[in-house]
Amino acid sequence: MRVGLYGGTFDPIHNGHIHVIQELITRKIVDHLLVLPAGQPRLRDNEPHATGAQRRTMCQLAVNELPAEIKKHIEVNPIEVLREGPSYTIDTVEAVAQFYEGDTIVLIVGTDAYEKIDQWHRADELKKMVEFVVIDRPEFPGEHNTSIDAIAVSATDIRAHKSDAVPAAVAAFIKENNLYASK
Repeated sequence: MRVGLYGGTFDPIHNGHIHVIQELITRKIVDHLLVLPAGQPRLRDNEPHATGAQRRTMCQLAVNELPAEIKKHIEVNPIEVLREGPSYTIDTVEAVAQFYEGDTIVLIVGTDAYEKIDQWHRADELKKMVEFVVIDRPEFPGEHNTSIDAIAVSATDIRAHKSDAVPAAVAAFIKENNLYASK
């Protein structure tokens, strides 16, 4: 089995993420996909606006809206938001590999993240443990195209109320919890 790990800040999860998730499953790039909201992402300039619990909830709400034949292959996994301190991908991969012993672990990353792979904690070990699927982001193209055409959606624009490209349940959660309100 090919187990995909799709991590991200997901602040919030949006239609661009959902498109990638659907493509990974429908095109059988992975058999099972773990959506992993990041705990304390190391290589980001800013802390997430929403809490780990809120980002996890938004991911679950978005996955719940997917068609049943896709949703049955997806799990929102809280391992990183529950981890204390900095969250390293290698730690997550090692934990998942124990649970999915003998399966191929596929790490799904955007071109922007993949460009920084050598800065990641224990990068050389990580490269030996996983297969990478690199998604070209519209604002950050690369040469590792998986032929998944990412959709140009910006979480920054969503937080600034310049875009509403989120699943309906996520939009309702954002409104109910007054997330990303102007300060």
